[in-house]
Amino acid sequence: MKQLIIMRHGKAEKDAESGEDFDRTLADRGRAEAKSVAEALKAYGLKPDFALVSSAARTRGTFEAVKAVMGDIPAVVSKDFYNAGSEALRRAIEAHEDNGQCVLVVGHNPGVQYLVAEYLFEGAAGPEITDKVRGNYPTATAAVFEIDAAGRPIYDGLYLAK
Repeated sequence: MKQLIIMRHGKAEKDAESGEDFDRTLADRGRAEAKSVAEALKAYGLKPDFALVSSAARTRGTFEAVKAVMGDIPAVVSKDFYNAGSEALRRAIEAHEDNGQCVLVVGHNPGVQYLVAEYLFEGAAGPEITDKVRGNYPTATAAVFEIDAAGRPIYDGLYLAK
């Protein structure tokens, strides 16, 4: 893996018909957010060739919106990533790092936000971006990291929906 994109799902509906958080689908705003961020990533020259995606409805919907912009992306879609903490997400990334040169993770807060903050700290990113991420990680936000030869994440950009 040379690049890592960590993305929070788009804005979801307030409630699911089932009453279960897991079943909440993307709101229209969430689909537009995911598309906007995917277009920005593509314009930057990024194209994931593998993904790790929570199987919750809103993360699957976000991933579908990304694929609509970028084309097909092989993925592991798992309930294990649903509301996973940063350590569980990190283990999943490490387990699948050889599955692609550019790996996309689509997950949930707070795990996604904490993982991005940890990677920013490890990669010695400046306080302006670390403080920004620690304070807020809005829906559909994607952080991009270059992975150096030693496996360290080097911050390469933050993409927010327009």
